[in-house]
Amino acid sequence: MSWRIGVDIGGTFIDFCALETDTNRLETIKVLTTPDEPGRELLDGLALLHERHAIAPTDVTSFVHGTTVGINTIIQRKGSRLALITTAGFEDVIELARLRMPEMYSLFCARPEQLIPRDLIFGVPQRTLAGGAVVEELDRAALEKAVESARKKGADGIIVSFLHSYRNPVHEARAKAQITALAPELFVFASSEVWPVIREYERTTTAILNGYVHPRVARYLASLEAALASRGVPAAPMLTKSNGGVMNVEAGKTACVNMLLSGTASGVIGAAYLAEQADVTNVLTLDIGGTSADLALIIDGEPQFGTGEVIGDFPLFVPSVSVTSIGSGGGSIAWVDQFGVLKVGPESAGSTPGPACYGRGGARATITDAMAACGFLGHAPIAYDQIGMHRERAEAVIGELAVRLDYPLQATAEAIIEVAISEMFVEVNKLVARFGVDLRDFTLMPFGGAGPMLGCFLARELGIPRILVPPRPGVVSALGGLIADVKGDFIQTIFATSEPASVPRLNEALARLKADGEAWIRGEQGFKGPVIESLSADMRYHGQSFEIEVPLSEAWITEGNISALNTAFHRQHLAIYDFNDEAAEVQIVNLRLIVAGATARPSLTLAPPAATQLRPERMITVWLDGESREVALYHRSALQPGHRFAGPAVVAQDDTTICIPSGFDGHVDAGLNLHLSLRTDA
Repeated sequence: MSWRIGVDIGGTFIDFCALETDTNRLETIKVLTTPDEPGRELLDGLALLHERHAIAPTDVTSFVHGTTVGINTIIQRKGSRLALITTAGFEDVIELARLRMPEMYSLFCARPEQLIPRDLIFGVPQRTLAGGAVVEELDRAALEKAVESARKKGADGIIVSFLHSYRNPVHEARAKAQITALAPELFVFASSEVWPVIREYERTTTAILNGYVHPRVARYLASLEAALASRGVPAAPMLTKSNGGVMNVEAGKTACVNMLLSGTASGVIGAAYLAEQADVTNVLTLDIGGTSADLALIIDGEPQFGTGEVIGDFPLFVPSVSVTSIGSGGGSIAWVDQFGVLKVGPESAGSTPGPACYGRGGARATITDAMAACGFLGHAPIAYDQIGMHRERAEAVIGELAVRLDYPLQATAEAIIEVAISEMFVEVNKLVARFGVDLRDFTLMPFGGAGPMLGCFLARELGIPRILVPPRPGVVSALGGLIADVKGDFIQTIFATSEPASVPRLNEALARLKADGEAWIRGEQGFKGPVIESLSADMRYHGQSFEIEVPLSEAWITEGNISALNTAFHRQHLAIYDFNDEAAEVQIVNLRLIVAGATARPSLTLAPPAATQLRPERMITVWLDGESREVALYHRSALQPGHRFAGPAVVAQDDTTICIPSGFDGHVDAGLNLHLSLRTDA
């Protein structure tokens, strides 16, 4: 047999989704992560797949891995200690940023603490002009002094970002070579290598994020390779990327920024595929794991992409699936601040020790503990029977918070859930405002280990009328890795007026992009199948300080059809802003190219209609909406096409628990998807 395996690692669990290519047989499991022994959880998972489903490692022909190691490192601020070397006079570029407050109307808003402290930022004399001309050579003595200072202050690595290096990277290349010679123990990243785009803040902060997560990501990937080799897996591992595609492991060790949204992006890709199978076009995805809650929109069946996505407190400027992430996962720790206010996250209990209710030594209350204390969890095996459920331990740690808050125990547990939901509510509204959509036209798809646990509560607050829970919601991100295409993004800054005189520059840039794309997908990635290229440009009216991305035809550039370029821009500007000015001068800032190689996708099998009526497995007692209530318990395996039931209810399954408050009606479709509808009178 031939098996394709998708794997997604989160803060608490590593998820496996295995597809037998000839029969479309699908098998899934979850295994607790082992942060102290990276790679061991992978061995445990492969052994469990072999034991339970007879999947031999030697039969694995494709292995795709998604991970939240990068994003969790940033959210929890556990990355490397970095130094920044920049052009003298521009040492405050990351602090000044764009001079915008995160929440301009909040009296309590504060700018985030930067990942590089000010005493580790060094300016060295050098200057390259916007056109690429060097007017001041790099001061090697000043650079040597900066490197020595960084070493004394305990830096693990150095980021080099000089003014206008996107146009002429020669000084960054020289600085990187000199630093490597002076301090070989330090890793070095140059901004022009990471993402050579105009604007020094965007380029610098992207390079910083790449360096901040590099050591942890590289160590993890090395452990991944060693683990696979030790089990005899013949397939070379691939990684899911922030843009929803995949790349090989070797590229991921240095191009870390391209996989910051690895697990979250593959989750959206998997969700889009499942939504298409269920004939649902507009979806708000809610992916909640152990550390974070990730939100994204699928509009007309297509995941939304962009740049400037916020990771923790910082914008990421490489192309990525538009995902908003916050530190509200199932393992996020609840705490009381100095003013007696209940807070949740961003710190997570992870898998070690994990939530207290797991019985692995956790001593601080988490969202999962709150759900357990309210009685929603522990009625069926958890995580494919990988962990136990100890409600009394959850109640003990919740009780400690209850004493500090002078509040009843179960009311405190429900308050933890409400705080987490309120944080998600705020982030969803930001996402909706950015895309200008009406959530009443959308379906919420909760997935991840904790997504279905909290999804109905969030939908109720947002007024989203429909919820779609796929058959195996706990492993959607792992499924997304199985169906993701090999995909690379390439960019060239042009900064030219869209006129006939710019055609030679456009053709030169296009040729360079196509050559880079071909070298990447054929040479570096070794992809042999048909390649699809997508061309676009970042364009604006002269005088604007922002651009919009406009899809282009390659022929417009090769044939010098500037009129077609401008018409496409005017049309796109009108569609977005309901305004355009066809008489105004148009500028092309960046030219972009996406190269992609398609991956075969499975056909899901439909189930026959139910032969019997659905009956609850039993009644259980939960704390819901401020009171103790008897609710129906169902097991997901008993739900068959045509079955219907009403909330409140709890649906337990191997990879998650679906908690359904009052006001929801449920039915099961032929694909075994659970559809929940919010009654208008609820």
